[in-house]
Amino acid sequence: MVGNVNRQILLKSRPEGAPSLGNFELTERPTPEPGEGEVLMRIVYLSLDPYMRGRMSAKSYATPAAIGQPMVGGTVGEIVKSRNPKYSVGDIVLGYGGWQEYALSNGAGLRKLDPKAAPVSTALGVLGMPGMTAYVGLLEIGQPKPGETVVVAAASGAVGSVVGQIAKIKGCRAVGIAGGIEKCRFVAGELGFDACVDHRGPDFAKQLEAACPNGIGVYFENVGGAVQQTVWPLLNDFARIPVCGLIAQYNATTPMPGPDMFSVLRKRLLLRGFIVWDDFAAKQADFLRDVGEWVRTGRLKYREDIVDGLENAPASFLGVLQGKNFGKMLVRVAA
Repeated sequence: MVGNVNRQILLKSRPEGAPSLGNFELTERPTPEPGEGEVLMRIVYLSLDPYMRGRMSAKSYATPAAIGQPMVGGTVGEIVKSRNPKYSVGDIVLGYGGWQEYALSNGAGLRKLDPKAAPVSTALGVLGMPGMTAYVGLLEIGQPKPGETVVVAAASGAVGSVVGQIAKIKGCRAVGIAGGIEKCRFVAGELGFDACVDHRGPDFAKQLEAACPNGIGVYFENVGGAVQQTVWPLLNDFARIPVCGLIAQYNATTPMPGPDMFSVLRKRLLLRGFIVWDDFAAKQADFLRDVGEWVRTGRLKYREDIVDGLENAPASFLGVLQGKNFGKMLVRVAA
């Protein structure tokens, strides 16, 4: 049954510095009807990801979210009405429906999911954009060699947790960095990293150095800020640094201290920022084949942090930016 009301969370204003609940607005509008060639999706899961902070600003690497419109975001949805011959009512699809209960699509960019192959929520996490970001960022840019040490910032998160496990599969020493004892215990225990260091600990720098006796060959950057500065002196010559995110710096209103660029020259470091779909879309089939198999066989584990109710999306998103989530953050919008 399709409801008559479509609840949406709009971007009310652009934040300066850290975003707040006041930047969002919950509203109700009539559920739209699909036109010719369109489908109506009932959103089941909404993905909450750090990149959304950039979309809230007027300038971003992609088109910013529009004021007064639903916040952008990846979704898993069920087709409830269809006027597109490629999709039938009942199909489960991966798309970009945003922060709302129902979304229209002309079918472009949708991908049908098989609920029997894997839980559909994984299409937004380990088998979706975060997992593919980890896969191509580590293998294409990091190019880890067996025996090297791979250090992963935000190691308990949706991207970092996959990076370290792939590093282990490729014969590397995986060292995670996470915030808090519980997360570190999960990374080293459940996920099988060789070590995990708490960046909130008073002896963080000393513990990280002890965990990397042979230096660092690959540093997968998710955080920036103080964590990056602590990692930097431990980088080996010719280390590679895939720059996926800088969550510690997203809300900065003044320039933050950066890395020692002289060491970039002296150590001949390779740093590369990347946007997964812009740079590596052609690798999606390889990613789904490899990581799908590793998940099915239990070689690669994942964790989801699910909150119920669209109205809880803003607070949960703010929690992501503060490191409060534990695993891939999802909102279950509907059953």
